[in-house]
Amino acid sequence: MLVEQEIVFKFLLLGGPSVGKSAFLIKYTDELFMEQYIPTIGVDFKAKHLEFNDKSIKLQIWDTAGQERFMTIVQSYFQGANGIFIIYDITNRESFNDIWKWLEQADKYAKPDVLKMLVGNKSDLNGQREVTVEEGQKFANSKGMFFIETSAKEGFNVEQAIKNFLLEVLSQYESKKKEEKPENQ
Repeated sequence: MLVEQEIVFKFLLLGGPSVGKSAFLIKYTDELFMEQYIPTIGVDFKAKHLEFNDKSIKLQIWDTAGQERFMTIVQSYFQGANGIFIIYDITNRESFNDIWKWLEQADKYAKPDVLKMLVGNKSDLNGQREVTVEEGQKFANSKGMFFIETSAKEGFNVEQAIKNFLLEVLSQYESKKKEEKPENQ
């Protein structure tokens, strides 16, 4: 019996300081939420093994620092990324306005066909909202990105965001694999 090799996918989390990138990552990998904010210094990393669509997958999720001073460190992590999450805080208009900066970095340093998902985080703070769902969706559509709103605190849509995105990344991966196979096999 032939055992299928584990597929490794690399995802990056991008976005400004305190938008909830680390909280998103920890909620997904460890099912925890930390109330206190601890800024990421440079880059953090977590891995998760899962069975998805009858495939054995290892997700490497890289949590990048949002501060400008770490940008040169973050640039090298774009290489080999299969997917990029650009996260903003729905209660912080400036974090939404800064999305262009993260897209510019992705366009400059990642593969041209890397998939991207825009994530509006902190939906549990809906009463303090500064960015509407429609604005997020419209921006994502204009840039050919996927879109979802999440709450890392409550766990709302965090796993769904990863699963939806993983489905697209896996589809892209399998299409490329088929193109690489010689026709006589």
